[in-house]
Amino acid sequence: MYDKMLSPLDLGFTTLKNRVLMGSMHTNLEEIPGGFDRAAVYYAERAKGQVGLIVTGGIAPNLEGSVGMGAAKLTTEEEASHHKKITSAVHKEGGKICMQILHSGRYAYHPKGVAPSAIQSPITPFKPRALETEEVWQTITDYKNCALLAQSAGYDGVEIMGSEGYFINEFIVKKTNKREDEWGGSYENRIKLPIEIVKQTREAVGENFIIIFRLSMLDLVDEGSTWPEVVQLAKAIEAAGATIINTGIGWHEARIPTIGTVVPKGGFAWVTQKLMGEVSIPLITTNRINMPDIAEQILQDGCADMVSMARPFLADSDLVLKAMENRADEINTCIACNQACLDHTFNMKLSSCIVNPRACHETLLNFPPTENKKRICVVGAGPAGLAAATIAAERGHEVTLYEGNSEIGGQFNMAKVIPGKEEYAHTIRYYNTMIKKHGVQLHLNTRISAKDLIDQSFDEIILATGVSPRKVDFEGADHPKVLNYVDVLYHKKPVGKSVAIVGAGGIGYDTAEYLTHDFNHISPSMDIASYMKEWGVDMSYTKGGSLAEGPQPNPSPREVYLLKRSGGKHGKGLGRTTGWIHRASLIMKGVKHMANVTYLKVDDEGFHIMVNDERKVLPVDNVVICAGQEPLKDLHDELLKANQTVHLIGGADVAAQLDAKRAIKQASELVAEI
Repeated sequence: MYDKMLSPLDLGFTTLKNRVLMGSMHTNLEEIPGGFDRAAVYYAERAKGQVGLIVTGGIAPNLEGSVGMGAAKLTTEEEASHHKKITSAVHKEGGKICMQILHSGRYAYHPKGVAPSAIQSPITPFKPRALETEEVWQTITDYKNCALLAQSAGYDGVEIMGSEGYFINEFIVKKTNKREDEWGGSYENRIKLPIEIVKQTREAVGENFIIIFRLSMLDLVDEGSTWPEVVQLAKAIEAAGATIINTGIGWHEARIPTIGTVVPKGGFAWVTQKLMGEVSIPLITTNRINMPDIAEQILQDGCADMVSMARPFLADSDLVLKAMENRADEINTCIACNQACLDHTFNMKLSSCIVNPRACHETLLNFPPTENKKRICVVGAGPAGLAAATIAAERGHEVTLYEGNSEIGGQFNMAKVIPGKEEYAHTIRYYNTMIKKHGVQLHLNTRISAKDLIDQSFDEIILATGVSPRKVDFEGADHPKVLNYVDVLYHKKPVGKSVAIVGAGGIGYDTAEYLTHDFNHISPSMDIASYMKEWGVDMSYTKGGSLAEGPQPNPSPREVYLLKRSGGKHGKGLGRTTGWIHRASLIMKGVKHMANVTYLKVDDEGFHIMVNDERKVLPVDNVVICAGQEPLKDLHDELLKANQTVHLIGGADVAAQLDAKRAIKQASELVAEI
C-alpha cells in the first residue's frame, strides 16, 4: 500500500530498510540526570517501530555552540561513553541512528555565543562574538572531532546542521555574514565553511559512515540564498563527501510558519523537488508530513528520495510499523500543535506530546495489562474521557463510555473546524478506532444520571464531563445579538458581518480565525499555493530567501473586533512557538485589537464599551462571548455522597484554557494506575 515509502534505500556501503527518517528533535533528555538511560529507551522504541533512520536532537561540537548553558555537547571520550547507551539500544532493535551536530551560532541562549559577525538575532537576548579567522578553522576541527567521537560511540553517522539560521547557515548568507576575510564576501567564500566541515569530516570518519548535510533550501529571510546558490552549495556538499542532503526550511526568525498546524501537509516538498536531479545523492524532504499517505504521495511524485518526520514519532512510535501492517487508521497522528514539544523545548522543559504523554517518558508512564480487571465507567467523550476509556480498555478493563452528544471528540469538534486546525479531526479518528479495537462500550446521546451510575455498581467512575462557556453579567447579555463560542463553532449559528469577540485567549483567537475566513475559498492550510500566497512565499523563487513582496491573504468576510479587559499585548497566553502565528494571521485579516475594555451593555444599537475612560459604541451585528469556561462536575458530589470511587479529570477538574495537554496526560496517568 505504501510501496515507495517502505522500499529500501541503498546508500552503497549500507542500506536503509525504508524511506522514512525520524528527524531531529531536541527533547532535553540528554540534559537531565539519568537522561541518557531514558533517551535510550525513547529511541529504541522508535527503532522497534521500524523507522528507517533516526537522527538525534542537536549536540554541540564545542561549548560556544551549545544551545544554552549546560546543554548537550560532545567534546570528550567521557561524554561519548554516555551516548553508547543510545546506540546499543537502537542497534539491539535493528535500527540505525545518526547524531546531529548542531552549533547554535547567534541563536545561542547564553553569553558565550559566537557567529560569523557580531549581529544579534531578534529572538535571543545575547549578542554573539565574531570569530577570529583562526577560530573558524578550529571550529571546523571541532566538528570533525565531534563526528569522530560520535563514530566511537557507535552512531551510524552524523547529520551536520547547516540550516534554520544556525551557525553554518549564518556564514552562508549575506544577512549575517559581514566578514572581510576568507570566510566572507563572495558566495564562494561564504560556503567555504560548510564545504570544509563536510570534507574534513569525511576524511576523518572514512567511507562507511553516513554524513547527512541539512541544507537550507528556503531561508525565508531577506538577503537569503538564491536558488542558483542553493544548487551550487548542494553540488559542492556532494563533492565534499556527503551521503545524503536533508532539506532545511526557514530560519527560526522567519515570519512565515513552516511547521505549525496552519501549514498544509507536505507544504514544502516542492522546494526539495526543485533540487531533484541536480545532485546524485539522495535528498530528504521535510515539514508537515505526518501520515503514510502523505509520505507515499510525496515520494511517488518524485519530490524526494526520502521523507523526514519528526514530531509524528513523538505522537506514535509505531507509525512505520502500523503502515507496514496496513493499520494506518490506528496511528496516533501528530496535529502539529507544538504545545508539549517545541513549546516545552524553548522553555527548557522536557519535551512530550499532547496526544501521547508517554513520549520522552517511556520509563515512567506505561500501560501494562491489568492483573485486576475492573468495571470502569467514563462519563464524557472529550479528549480526557477518550484517553481514559481507551487506555483502560487496552489494559484489559471492562469500560463503558457515556457521551451526551451524538459524536465523540468534545472540544476537538470545535477545534477541527478552525481554518488551520483541521488536523484535530485525526485525534478523533484515532480514538474512534481505539474504541472499536479495545471493545469500549460506547453510548452516545446519553446523559447519564448519578442514580443510574450508582445502580450499575461500577468499580471506578471517571468523570470527564468537560466545561461550559462562562456567562457574562453585563447588561444585555441575553440580547439576541449575543452568542457564545459553542453557538458559533459547534452549533453553527449565523453570525453577521460585524462582530465583537469578548475574550482574547486561545478560544477568542480561534473564533476570530473562524469568523475571518471566507468559506467560499479553500482554507490556505489545505492548499499549498493558497498558503504560500497568503503568507508571502514566492514559489517561483525569483529572489534570495524566496520571499514575495508581501502577504496576500484573502480578505475577511467580516469586520471583527477582538476585545479584552486587561492591558498589554493580545494573546500573551498563547503558545510560545505558535502565538506569533495566530497574532500575525488576525492582523493580516484586519482584526481590530482592543485592550483595557470595560463591557457596559448590548442593545439594538450595538455593543457599548469603555476604552481607556472613553465611551464607545461598536455597531456590531453580534457579540461572541469567549470569556473562559466553567467546569461541569454536577455528578461529582452526588457520587461521593454515595461512597462511589470517583475521579475527576480534564476540564471538569480544571477548566482553565481548555488544556487538552493536561487533560490527556492526567487521564493517562490515572488509568495507568487503576
